[in-house]
Amino acid sequence: MPAYAYTVRDEEGVTRKGTSEAEGEAILRKRLGEQGFQVLEIKQTKSAKKSASRSARVKLNELSMFCRQFSTMIDAGVSLVRCLAVLQEQTVNPRFKKMIGEIQAEVEAGQSLSRALGRFPNTFNNLFIGLVHAGEIGGVLEESLQRLSSFLEKDQELRRKVKSAMTYPVIVMIVAVSIVIGLVTFILPKFMDLFKDLGVKDFPLPTMLLMGFSHFLTSKWYIMIAGTVIFVIAFRAFVKTDVGRRSYDRFKLKAPVFGKLNHKIALARFSRTLGTLLASGVPILSALETVAGTVANDIISEAILNARARIREGDRIGEPLQKSKLFPPMVVQMITIGEESGSLDPMLAKVADFYEAEVDAALDSLTAAIEPVLIVFLGFAVGFIVISIFLPLVSVVNSLSGGDSGGGGE
Repeated sequence: MPAYAYTVRDEEGVTRKGTSEAEGEAILRKRLGEQGFQVLEIKQTKSAKKSASRSARVKLNELSMFCRQFSTMIDAGVSLVRCLAVLQEQTVNPRFKKMIGEIQAEVEAGQSLSRALGRFPNTFNNLFIGLVHAGEIGGVLEESLQRLSSFLEKDQELRRKVKSAMTYPVIVMIVAVSIVIGLVTFILPKFMDLFKDLGVKDFPLPTMLLMGFSHFLTSKWYIMIAGTVIFVIAFRAFVKTDVGRRSYDRFKLKAPVFGKLNHKIALARFSRTLGTLLASGVPILSALETVAGTVANDIISEAILNARARIREGDRIGEPLQKSKLFPPMVVQMITIGEESGSLDPMLAKVADFYEAEVDAALDSLTAAIEPVLIVFLGFAVGFIVISIFLPLVSVVNSLSGGDSGGGGE
């Protein structure tokens, strides 16, 4: 878990400094605010950044297989150290293999499995560590690993569906843009030279616009590349700020067409993650704090943390979620019923299944809608280029025909 150094001011106006571990900066800021402190500054410590940088990225299917095999061996009575040794031998990814070896050494030295996994935050997130920790405390580590494997498989399936749905439109767009750029930069200049040789001086407006665009691409292409690079760097810098990150996360929820899709994905992830944590025996306050750090949206994270604060004061979880207006009535009602009946985690699983099905339907509709739009765009672009090229030819043919008619009359 990342560590942060913070500077706060208490109710008496005294400035204090300290360090604390948290799932994220926003979560630590919220926690300190609940304790009555005014947060002045929060920075991630260098040691945490170094640890995070050396952690290897591991694919979800590798992590899921790791959990599934780990659970099976523990259920068969194999010791933790022996399990990790076998998993290290079976792992193909060299970085992951080395990581498992380090985890095995930590466990063999007396560390708990969850603390050993916590050394690699880029690979094992807070959800992973929280479930393992809950399994260790409750003596049901194999069940926690099974739930974690199922969760990772569901998450991988959701990501795969989103990627596969977006692959075809992206490929079509790349091809369309490549065709347009090829026509403008290679074919059009040859026609322009031909028109100049034929003595054409006055070009129609579409042709002049296309010539200007062609001239920009062929002679000032570096400006476009530099502008793109500057925009990307500026956007990334803006998104890293608190205001920029919140603005971008709010835009992702409100954007036309894609906003509803992102919202449904976030709701599915929230329900699946919270349900998995509660089913593994994690207390609801700790579960909500972990979920807030894994939904990848500051706006929804804030609503979850507000609900957590209200629960600490004795309220139910459904009311603050409803007031945030980010959770639809169906979700709030299902959570309320589950809370009242003592079956919150099964209800959350049903909500997750529902929204994952909604995401599938939304992706199918989006893909079906994008295809004709891209075809129309490509047809319009190519048609505009062809018309712009042939308009001067028409004027040349007309002038030649007029000249021939005049000569024949004499």
